[in-house]
Amino acid sequence: MQKILYLLMLLYSTSLAQPATYTTANAHSHNDYEQPVPLYTAYYAGFGSIEADIFLRNDSLLVAHTVKELAKGRTLENLYLKPLQAFIDNNKGYVYADTSRRLQLMIDIKTEAVSTLNKLVALLQKYPALTRSSSLRIVISGNRPDASTFVNWPEWIWFDGVLGVPYSKEALGKIAMLSDDFKKYTKWNGENKISAKDLNNLKHAVERAHELQKTVRFWGGPDFMDAWQQMIDLKVDYINTDSIKALSAYLNGMAKD
Repeated sequence: MQKILYLLMLLYSTSLAQPATYTTANAHSHNDYEQPVPLYTAYYAGFGSIEADIFLRNDSLLVAHTVKELAKGRTLENLYLKPLQAFIDNNKGYVYADTSRRLQLMIDIKTEAVSTLNKLVALLQKYPALTRSSSLRIVISGNRPDASTFVNWPEWIWFDGVLGVPYSKEALGKIAMLSDDFKKYTKWNGENKISAKDLNNLKHAVERAHELQKTVRFWGGPDFMDAWQQMIDLKVDYINTDSIKALSAYLNGMAKD
């Protein structure tokens, strides 16, 4: 069963590279927990990727952007795992009622990698509906264990790699997506045009990732219409946003054209 799940997830990973058309399935809710209604806003917009940052504190996994924002009741379990299990139960094993849709839950580790990930694995083992669902992919970002150990983690744990890093074949087999800081490639803030040199560097980075059959996301870039269109023109697979409703309206409008 685990091998079958692994193959399904691998097919899912490769099938998303170089999207032919863009929908909210190509949208990534960055720092989703900072939304007025975490998870549900992006979920009901049909987003394909949702991000939660976690801290290991007193044997609990708390969701926040910084240590100062940690609050006892805001756990990964309460904000994300329990609601996701309810969605999967209601949809007979699928995250979305539309069984063709998939969801990537990106968990960004802010505390020490191995101890936090061990705690996360133990917690997820209480939610077999999540780990067994072929329509949900759990991807680890932020503080990650050494790439040489990626293969040692459960088959339902995937990793967010870094664009340009030369991973081994074994590590690549556990990498779901390649991401990077947009500002490493350009200082473009959404105004005027990206320089030809910067645009070329971005194109090559995306092309290299797609040659490896990996999806791509940039974070830290401008977040409005012209920037979203630039990501689409670059064939970036997941468009990073803090503006769920605005990006949803833009992508839904494209679909109607």
